[in-house]
Amino acid sequence: MTATDPARERVAWGPASGIGSLPGTDPAEAMRLVAGELPEFAHLPELPGRGAGADLIGRSAALLVDVAVDLTPAGWRLVPRAGIDQRRAAEFLERDLDALHDVAGGYTGPFKVQAAGPWTLAAGLERSRGDRAVVDPGARRDLAQSLAEGLAAHVAAVGSRVPGAEVVVQLDEPSVPAVLQGGLPTASGFGKLSAVEASVVEQELTELLRRIAVPVVVHCCAPRVPMDLLRAAGATALSFDLGLVQDLDAVGTAVEGGTHLFLGVVPGTDAALAAPKATASRVRAWWSELGFAADLLPAAVTLTPSCGLAGASQGYARAAMTHVREAANYLQPE
Repeated sequence: MTATDPARERVAWGPASGIGSLPGTDPAEAMRLVAGELPEFAHLPELPGRGAGADLIGRSAALLVDVAVDLTPAGWRLVPRAGIDQRRAAEFLERDLDALHDVAGGYTGPFKVQAAGPWTLAAGLERSRGDRAVVDPGARRDLAQSLAEGLAAHVAAVGSRVPGAEVVVQLDEPSVPAVLQGGLPTASGFGKLSAVEASVVEQELTELLRRIAVPVVVHCCAPRVPMDLLRAAGATALSFDLGLVQDLDAVGTAVEGGTHLFLGVVPGTDAALAAPKATASRVRAWWSELGFAADLLPAAVTLTPSCGLAGASQGYARAAMTHVREAANYLQPE
């Protein structure tokens, strides 16, 4: 199934969801929290507080097929054989799947899993020479192919544990703006890597998305999200921080093209929250500024926190999820 296959585009997006990460170390507790607060669009929680292997790069490395990584003092590195850190990451993921089955095995509806996208993964992994894999087209190709194969197996594993789930994949690509702008530091930290042409970024992302047979959300909470590029690559939905969006023309084009929007409407770390009704009013005003009819809004957007909640307190994480769910309720037709 390709990224342009209409069957791939059909998904009953829920009104509110999370980005992925949460504070804490107990996968069953985290799954209960997500299932309770986001019952119409739950997701598999990520718990980076557990340590190495539970972070974005390590967790995504656990999905890789026939590609080995290990953790060094400088960070994650491609190696000839898998080490203890990659095995630990795989064990974390297996425990998460067990918790999913135990806590939410009867769940029905859209269900989201998350992984680093190919450009962020390549930016976060070093080659044996010490430079980032993102500078090597061959390494990028191998990583993307391995990631696609691993994601297919992961989607199948989630589906076997939650038969009623309509699984969607979220690719986290916070590094893409820096890749395009030449903002990634070198491995030494003393320089910047050269920018990668937008056509190359788009082409390689397109090739990966074509291999994923379920709807794909591309998430980027960094400034200057390249919406046109991500949409052209085949993203079914775009996820971003509403407060950082400046290119309303790109947003409008995405909506007109049928791209679903995940709007980050509350901070990912502890902050005072407005009333949910006020957040809903803010979203309506933004939608009106785009020039679209009000009755199109509920089906076009899913409300989320702006980024993952791993850096938040337990209380705030719960409050943030409650907030986006209640704000989304105010957007629904009466």
